Amino acid sequence: MAEHGWWKDDDVSDVAEAFDAEHSDGVPVPDYSSEEESAGKDALGIVIGASAAIIVLLSVAVVMLWVWAEIEDVNIGGPPSALLTWEGEYRSLTGLDAVQGDGTGVILCIVDSGIDMGHPDLENLELAGWLDAIDGATQPYDDEGHGTAMAGIVVAQDGLEGNAPGVSLLVAKAIGEEGTGDDVQIAEAVNWCVDNQADIVSLSLGGDQGFGSGFLSSDALEESVEDAIDEGVFVVAAAGNDGEDDDGDVESPGSVEDVICVGGITRTGSIWTGSSEGDNNGRIWPNPILPRDDPDKKPEIVAPAHEVPILMAGGMNNGAWWGWSSGTSAATAWVSGALAIVLEANPEMQREGDAGGPSAVAQMKSVIMQNSQMQEGQSEHDNHYGYGHLRVDLWVQALGNESTVVVSEEQGGSPFGFVYAIFDDLQARRSTANVPPVSSTKPKE
Repeated sequence: MAEHGWWKDDDVSDVAEAFDAEHSDGVPVPDYSSEEESAGKDALGIVIGASAAIIVLLSVAVVMLWVWAEIEDVNIGGPPSALLTWEGEYRSLTGLDAVQGDGTGVILCIVDSGIDMGHPDLENLELAGWLDAIDGATQPYDDEGHGTAMAGIVVAQDGLEGNAPGVSLLVAKAIGEEGTGDDVQIAEAVNWCVDNQADIVSLSLGGDQGFGSGFLSSDALEESVEDAIDEGVFVVAAAGNDGEDDDGDVESPGSVEDVICVGGITRTGSIWTGSSEGDNNGRIWPNPILPRDDPDKKPEIVAPAHEVPILMAGGMNNGAWWGWSSGTSAATAWVSGALAIVLEANPEMQREGDAGGPSAVAQMKSVIMQNSQMQEGQSEHDNHYGYGHLRVDLWVQALGNESTVVVSEEQGGSPFGFVYAIFDDLQARRSTANVPPVSSTKPKE
């Protein structure tokens, strides 16, 4: 029919005769719809069928991918965007984005609770050495999680980005599953680091100072740290997390004179409230310490310590590979990685370098004092803020630039972020248990 949806008189008569013929003679009624309408119906059916097939295939693919990931223990996805943003803000704040270098050629030893080599961000990592000072296991593991978090700050790749992923990493386990360790075991771990040619020993832990700390120590760990420094090893240690209920000084072994003691800051560059305060005037009680002089006032430096993106060890039953922590432990790992970049740029300052040894440690302490970013209005050491916050680009500039590390011409401004932490005080301790709560990538309500 020429006119769609409208009937002429002759058409009505034809239709009536057709239905009468069907009734009396069994002749089918002709299809009076247009070819265009028929084609439209056929196309709609094809679209509906194809869409249904695609939905079914996608559903099956998702289920199969999930099953495969569960069977093979493969991680799908990556760190939440908030963690990547926070990591970028800290890299900008500390000058890390203004230098090129990854710590290649530097041996860094982390003494902590171990390392989870099954983490997706550590798949490409080959350890330079492993020690279990607690149980004597020959294969790396981490039954507490703290060590994996600290190692990730330095060497993570693919998800989070470590600040010195090119270092040769030694890991010594001296912290148990309860988050504590014995002085003697930790001292053994430090000695092992030195024996295995470490240039840097990173100690994201702390405890009570030994009697006479500073001039006549009775503490095994403090003695091992002093021996390491005498060999030209750079020792970096946490100031402690008691800033809101301060006991009067930084923790040991950060209290040792030539150790680089690290406090904490937020992403705005302000002091993290939990960061421990140093006592640089000397005292008699509870244990005698002499007054401290520049460049050895405590803490020497502050670094990222609030909502710091970290790796979460598997087997912690928290359901996440990535999270964050707040504490001077994280700040210590940040400074250790930054120091590796400096030593890469200045290999003569490594313990086997032409200018290595205790004098190189003293030189680095002076660089920290003169080339860290102080707060507005600050002109000298502050018992909380140290000599300023970490600026690795300024350190490299101060020591010259003779290798592959290159300082960019511009340094970005301080970033700002306003998200609340879900937990604080992720720090292994030597004397009192301090087991960190489960991390999360969601802010506290």
